[in-house]
Amino acid sequence: MTVPTANIPNSEVDLTNCESEPIHIPGYIQAHGYLVAITADTFLIRYASENIQQLVHQSATDLLGKPLEALLTGTDIPSEALMSILNVGKRDNAWSRMNPHRFRLNEQDWNLILHQHKDYIVLEWEPQVSTSGSLNLDQQLIAEALTEVQSNRTLSELIRNTARRVKQIIGYDRVMVYRFGPDWHGEVIAEEREPHLEPYLGLHYPASDIPRQARELYKINLVRIIADVGSTPSPIFSVGSKDNGQPLDLTHSVLRAVSPVHIEYLKNMGVQASMSISLLYRGELWGLISCHHSSPRFVDFPARQAAKFVSQLLSSALEFRKDEQDQSFLFEIQQNGQALNSQILKDWDVVAGLTQHPVTALNIADATGAVLAFDTKFYSMGTVPADYAVAGITNWLGSQPFDTVFETDRLPELYPPAENFRDVASGMMAIVLSKELNEYLLWFKPERIRQVTWAGNPDKPVTVDEGGRPFLHPRKSFEAWSQTVRNTSEPWKDAEISVAIKLREDVLQVVARKANEVRQLNERLRTAYEELDAFSYTVSHDLRTPLSSIRCYAEIIMEEQGAVMDEDTRVMFQKILDSTERMRSLIRHILYYSRMGRTELNFQPLDMVHLLEVIRDEILITETKKKRNVRIEFGTLPSIYGDPTMVNQVFTNLISNAAKYTQRAQEPLVRVEGRETDEEVIYTVRDNGIGFDMKHAAKMFDLFKRLDNAAGIEGTGVGLAIVKRIISRHRGKIWFHSEPNRETTFSVSFPKEQQVL
Repeated sequence: MTVPTANIPNSEVDLTNCESEPIHIPGYIQAHGYLVAITADTFLIRYASENIQQLVHQSATDLLGKPLEALLTGTDIPSEALMSILNVGKRDNAWSRMNPHRFRLNEQDWNLILHQHKDYIVLEWEPQVSTSGSLNLDQQLIAEALTEVQSNRTLSELIRNTARRVKQIIGYDRVMVYRFGPDWHGEVIAEEREPHLEPYLGLHYPASDIPRQARELYKINLVRIIADVGSTPSPIFSVGSKDNGQPLDLTHSVLRAVSPVHIEYLKNMGVQASMSISLLYRGELWGLISCHHSSPRFVDFPARQAAKFVSQLLSSALEFRKDEQDQSFLFEIQQNGQALNSQILKDWDVVAGLTQHPVTALNIADATGAVLAFDTKFYSMGTVPADYAVAGITNWLGSQPFDTVFETDRLPELYPPAENFRDVASGMMAIVLSKELNEYLLWFKPERIRQVTWAGNPDKPVTVDEGGRPFLHPRKSFEAWSQTVRNTSEPWKDAEISVAIKLREDVLQVVARKANEVRQLNERLRTAYEELDAFSYTVSHDLRTPLSSIRCYAEIIMEEQGAVMDEDTRVMFQKILDSTERMRSLIRHILYYSRMGRTELNFQPLDMVHLLEVIRDEILITETKKKRNVRIEFGTLPSIYGDPTMVNQVFTNLISNAAKYTQRAQEPLVRVEGRETDEEVIYTVRDNGIGFDMKHAAKMFDLFKRLDNAAGIEGTGVGLAIVKRIISRHRGKIWFHSEPNRETTFSVSFPKEQQVL
């Protein structure tokens, strides 16, 4: 029995369907190619496109459920050759490197493109149209692009030339480089077109034109072609007894059919063929090379790969040039941040250190104004709103749910009164010094008034059907539509946020050490602190006895009844033991955390070379047991003045965390090094692991809090809270900087001996 799995939705979709439409399982392929999907273990045909009969003269329904050899019956393709290719692809997982495979069938040359997704190997046939002349041209254009990337050309020039080269390779009427904004709307920043076409350069397109799920597919499938907008897609049939008629996942397919909404969109633009190539920056979608043609046009697989390679060269150039700029900016503001710290310590005065020297708090961000709200007064630097307006902002910040840093490039949208001073403060970054005392350090960026020209009105038209249900249609008009954008500023960079967090630590250290003047409040806090410590210790300690009983009884049952247990029961008992072990680890961390408040510190000079080598050996033994090869390198390791047990705990947590979060890196590396200043010893622990977004940094040291991208990696969420508390007891500081999927650096500082004493 066969079940059709195709399901093309109506061209009218409701208001949410653009974002939720399952475009990876359309149930159809484009008409210019053919598809068969086989089981990866037995090579049985489970899916076939209806039009496969045109290629092999057998219907899809006749092929379903049969061995792959049945597909080749009556063709010129030796089954042994295809089986050999499939076996090599499975063994080496080399599908992308092997594609395409050239076959001659029915007196025509074909490209066979293979990929494996989950339990299926998907075979897709496309016509082969490249000639030796076109291949030589493609190679020449690739060589030119590689030479250009290696030269000192400007990024804008590289982008323009990439558009030109892609147009030469694929022969489309128009090739545009389309860059995404922070809100995912796009702008055409480069264009190559035929002379008779109207220019699209500089036009903006709303985020809804490329919905979220389409953007996710662009990150996976870097090249996408629609050869003929007007063609009728071919449905895919499946063996119903195997998959209950579930559609085949075409995430990695080169023939995946197109959403009817997008087809209508292209027809409204007068486009009959389309091709898109993704541009990535650090693994995220930066933009697209979008190609349009006024008549149907198919570009075969080798030519698409050539265009893809040219675009990847541009992606590499984007990453190199932007990293170079970011690192230069980060170094500059970090130097200014260090100067501010020295000034605060020298003056022993927060206000003087931040506002009364050549380097002020304004110099750690690309801002035009800054205000220190401290001790019921405002201290202004640069161009800022009036004092009464700043007072309103600080009062409003007190009601916002953040504890460390706040940033926005659209302040009037969040705080409507800011529209009155948007010319100086459409963007704001703030760090909290004390919400209770209404003390903050604020930075401001001015309004950036922009005249944005959209390709048609960005608001898609909505109609209502007979049942009163709203439907969203693609735009029919793409005539230039201008809009003035106000109340926004330049966005804040990750480097600015990172240095602001470090400055907050510097300021709070001085504030905390001067807070001894408020003795009555300190005494009340100390009492509450001791009571909380005692409570945590008691609860954690009392939990250990019943937990030990649970583990003991489970072990007894497994030992006595193990021989007669079925496998499922044994697995469940093992899960009980594993869970009790995780609970014991968590309780142990909580006990350590609670004891820190009562433990006397034994300060002494510490031999950091010996201490860190012992830690490294212990961590490497653990990682080796997990079959992971992590390198832990040391730089200069100056002595630290501190408690040996607690300092050991600090570096054990930081280095083991760094090693743990590099498990997805190809060559995991952790580097530890230290340096000395006149006042302190600073150590950094850097890794090349998963990193995290600095916008989520506020909850880094919260107890039991873990960042979203740490899911699946073992941990209790207590380690960094312990580190933070130990550093505070040593009168030190801890700060960090991270870039997603690139690196993370944690820095800790310990005062010199004379400062501690």
